[in-house]
Amino acid sequence: MAEALLEMQAVALGYGTEPVLRGVDLSIERGQLVVICGTSGCGKSTLLKGAIGLLAPLEGHIRLLGEELVGLDEERLNRVRARVGLLFQGGALLNSLTVAENVALPLEQHTRLSPEVSRTLVRMKLAQVGLEGAWHKLPAELSGGMKKRVALARAMVLDPELLLCDEPSAGLDPVTAAGLDRLLLDLRDTMHITLVVVTHELQSIETIADRVVMVADGHLAFDGSLDEARRCPLPVVRDFFERRAARPEQAGRSLLERLSAAEVERR
Repeated sequence: MAEALLEMQAVALGYGTEPVLRGVDLSIERGQLVVICGTSGCGKSTLLKGAIGLLAPLEGHIRLLGEELVGLDEERLNRVRARVGLLFQGGALLNSLTVAENVALPLEQHTRLSPEVSRTLVRMKLAQVGLEGAWHKLPAELSGGMKKRVALARAMVLDPELLLCDEPSAGLDPVTAAGLDRLLLDLRDTMHITLVVVTHELQSIETIADRVVMVADGHLAFDGSLDEARRCPLPVVRDFFERRAARPEQAGRSLLERLSAAEVERR
């Protein structure tokens, strides 16, 4: 049986006392590339925040790399997070630091490596993302795609067991986004890393996904292979993959009602 790096059981996530997501059951196994998708504002990033303990669950249990996050003290939580890479949606580079200094930040925070060893590791990670010659540049001198690659190198510098990417293609042109998709696939294949990619970009989903988890109506509406997602009769899933707006007859209907309607239609 494959090892689960992330497990959620009956989880509710939200802000204050109001849940955005309810009844989340999810298991991410080692070696997978899982895409969490859905329309804008459906709760994808909320799910990601819960996965790394940035958002405490209102209900349920979350285990990350074998550690139960609920009730975990800050020191142990930070140790667990050091084993997880996070690519932020906007890259989140510090404008006053060079590319190399940005990539080195996790090494400074979580290790006691010498400056020479740190520099070597930084150059290696920049080489992996094709930016070994940009180590001395400031973020303002980089294109949007280059910034995302620097942020990816920073997320990878501690050789994480799990890499979480929040909308990696957001704001990129199609050619640059396709290059970033290929880079993520290369990392999976060469480094055997487990990736969770949050995106609503259909082209990226169809390029990289081993498994698709779709968020809709405050729940996980679908969890399966890409081929199964394409063939799913549930209207909210079918509309997403066929690039169609929600049909008028679906407006205001609950997920359970849509599931029932899809089952009737399938028969």
